[in-house]
Amino acid sequence: MARPRKQTYTLEMYLKKVKKGDIDNNADVQRNFVWNNEQINELVVTVLTDDYIPPIILGEEENSKLHIVDGGCRTAALRKFREMNYKITSSIENSLIPYNKKVVVGDGTVTYEEAVFDIKNKTYEKLPEELQEKFDEYQIETVIHERCDSSKISKYIKRYNNHVAMNTDQKAFTYIDRFASRIRKIVNGKFFVECNNYSEKDKTKGVVERIVVEAMMCMNHLDDWKKQPKAACKYLNENATEEEFEGFSENIHRIEKIVTDDIKDIFNKKDSFIFLTLFDRFTKLECTKLEMEDIRFAEFLKEFDKNFRPNKRNEKGLLFDEIDKDLSTKDKQVITDKLNMLEKLMLQFLHANSEETLDGEETDVLVSDEAFIAEVLDMDVKTVLDDMDFYNETLDDLEDRTIKVGSRLLNKQNRLSLLTMLIWAFKEDIDLEGWLTDYAAKNNTYFVNPRKNFIHMKQDYEQYCMKNKKIA
Repeated sequence: MARPRKQTYTLEMYLKKVKKGDIDNNADVQRNFVWNNEQINELVVTVLTDDYIPPIILGEEENSKLHIVDGGCRTAALRKFREMNYKITSSIENSLIPYNKKVVVGDGTVTYEEAVFDIKNKTYEKLPEELQEKFDEYQIETVIHERCDSSKISKYIKRYNNHVAMNTDQKAFTYIDRFASRIRKIVNGKFFVECNNYSEKDKTKGVVERIVVEAMMCMNHLDDWKKQPKAACKYLNENATEEEFEGFSENIHRIEKIVTDDIKDIFNKKDSFIFLTLFDRFTKLECTKLEMEDIRFAEFLKEFDKNFRPNKRNEKGLLFDEIDKDLSTKDKQVITDKLNMLEKLMLQFLHANSEETLDGEETDVLVSDEAFIAEVLDMDVKTVLDDMDFYNETLDDLEDRTIKVGSRLLNKQNRLSLLTMLIWAFKEDIDLEGWLTDYAAKNNTYFVNPRKNFIHMKQDYEQYCMKNKKIA
């Protein structure tokens, strides 16, 4: 059998042959046009920037009639732009196309100068003449199988189209080129190979890479959370740092040492990034004692899976697995609610199982911050809730004036105790600035239990007042 021959056309000539029917794009078994606007946009940019397009595969009948075997969608997309008034959409990336603009000076001399044209919302007819010519003169390569009949053409269509297109996760990963090699190294490590409940299909479909991206967003950029994989990858590509990925890698190495078979199922493709973020918060816990060993996190996961998950409810009355029942699992509110619930459960578990026990009895419902403050200070919870924005703003200002940047007193886990202290001071008409300046200067740790932490602060305030009274 003779090898297929190669033939190169200008794009204008190629499309003209398609329009005339010399090259047929309607083989009986050929699939319908399935490209979206993004794909059409990218193909047009490829032509206008003179980048590479793979050859179009053709089958030639004895009568010289040509049929497109592979490249039908590319051909249809190019025709849409060249002949059917297709307008490049506003969502296109890299819409600025450089070209050499023709300039005629006063004496009729023609020169060229570098210019840029934005093709966003433009049709072929709206392109500068120079870009129209560049489009038309683009060299399109074809490979032609000779002496074909309908049976051979069908066989070739089946052969050349026997591939799987990139799915959403795989395509999204192409937008994080700055950190792609680092992510691939991470997903080839022990945790993502052995310590989880991912299927082999998940590992080949880009799901694991997506989990790393979600975890990085959740740990370091939750305020700017992106629900869609592509948007998340683009955001991290522009905003993530090497230090953040280094911290994530270190966390993964730590957690893979403590995951046992009875908690592997927690790390599934739906919630892995939530629990990886929780571990990151666990590593940042500080108290008056030495940092807890990582095995305590594994013990919490066992308790969570066995007892907390089926029994504990958050302040909205929902079990953990009910939080996303009415919303997408990737909605920011769902993620925030899950993390808040897990973090409170974890703090209760760690504290209740340490030498410092929780004050009061533990219930099956996790109370909100407002409910905790109302109960400790004997206030109406609605009153606390109504003024919470004011309290938070006031505390932010107070912290800025009294606590040095980098102090552990600014950790999230200490926030509830400080809020309780601030609201108590409002009730008692007390100015806390002098005391908090003194307290922050001599303290850099806190109790994990917010109730005990508040009591400790209140006692320190009373001692501060007595001391200053004696000096006065």
